[in-house]
Amino acid sequence: MKGAPLDPWPPLEEEVPAAPARPSQTKPAGIQARRFEWIDPAEIPRREWLLGRHLIRKFISATISPGGVGKSSLAIAEALSLATGRNLIGQQPFGRRRVWYVNLEDPYDELQRRVIATALHYGIDPADLDGFLYVNSGRDGGIVVARQERSGIVLAEPVLENLRTDILGKMIDCMMVDPFVSCHEVDENSNGAINAVATAWADLADRTEIAIDLIHHSKKTGGNEVQVEDARGASALLSKARAGRVLNVMSKEEAERAGIENRRSHFRVDSGKANLAPASSDAATWFKLESVMLPNGGKVKGIPLDGDSVGVVTAWQWPDAMEAVTVSHLREVQRRMAQSGPWRESVQSPDWIGNLIGEVMGLDPTAPKDRNTIKTALKAWLASGMVKVKTIQDESRKARKCVVVGELATD
Repeated sequence: MKGAPLDPWPPLEEEVPAAPARPSQTKPAGIQARRFEWIDPAEIPRREWLLGRHLIRKFISATISPGGVGKSSLAIAEALSLATGRNLIGQQPFGRRRVWYVNLEDPYDELQRRVIATALHYGIDPADLDGFLYVNSGRDGGIVVARQERSGIVLAEPVLENLRTDILGKMIDCMMVDPFVSCHEVDENSNGAINAVATAWADLADRTEIAIDLIHHSKKTGGNEVQVEDARGASALLSKARAGRVLNVMSKEEAERAGIENRRSHFRVDSGKANLAPASSDAATWFKLESVMLPNGGKVKGIPLDGDSVGVVTAWQWPDAMEAVTVSHLREVQRRMAQSGPWRESVQSPDWIGNLIGEVMGLDPTAPKDRNTIKTALKAWLASGMVKVKTIQDESRKARKCVVVGELATD
């Protein structure tokens, strides 16, 4: 009716809870020198890690990986771990969190397959994820936060504002963007351009107080192991990230040492933003892709079809080389050493002590996995003083390092 008063508070289609602990923040137009405020060190807020030492509130992190290793499957497993508050793949989340996983490559039905297969494998009920897991496909609407135009890099402020509003409205704690290259339209080899994109994500993480993981492809390394510095394009993303990690598929040498036939179903995750040598294989964080069959088979023209097979990330432990080593083995090695020798320390010598250890334990010193067990046992016995290295002159009066009996083993 003309002249009727308008309702100043029109009804909302969906009422969402407010987030008083994380209010909207407005950045000041400029910066002024701020006098440092000393507070009681015990009152300083702790850094709020959400999972391990990779996802931290108010910062962006970067996950670097070649294609096909398992980065998306790992992100989904971590998202479900956070959403349920359960230790699914070897790390206990610091509380139950609301997670938003955005895959900008795969269609939504494929994401449903992956999420549901992971949930089925870990015995997660649909109710466990309701209101705690949000999943979007880029095919239903992408997220482009910046474009490169003639005038320079232009941030998509409406897109960023919409993200901020949705994150605060749904009280999201962690967002995963997979892959990073699909969230912008700038020159990925330009440090200035990538810095602008990374800064936009870092600013969003800071203003909404969430953790953001930007999942990124690595460049081709010619078959060499990937380091965090091998991220595709400019280095500005890694420089801006609070934490960085890299995924590598199990190498042939590692597979031989571990006795693994299908090495491509295993991958290792190393953390660090420096070009450091990777941790030893048996001390690194390892995962395995298990095949989960979905119950979505059927018949086509009377021909039965299997359900879809989906790879689900599971925790995997490097085999303990000392598990098969006993005190009886040590005593027998010592007994035979006292009756024969000298036994050499060098693996190149035909009289290498490892040959004797292998004979006692029924292992083949030429097989990588058995040789690793032999070397591990020898290292442990040397460290305990059960055997010792002693320099002895051979028949040619040349000094040789030999392994001799040390402290006798007892029960």
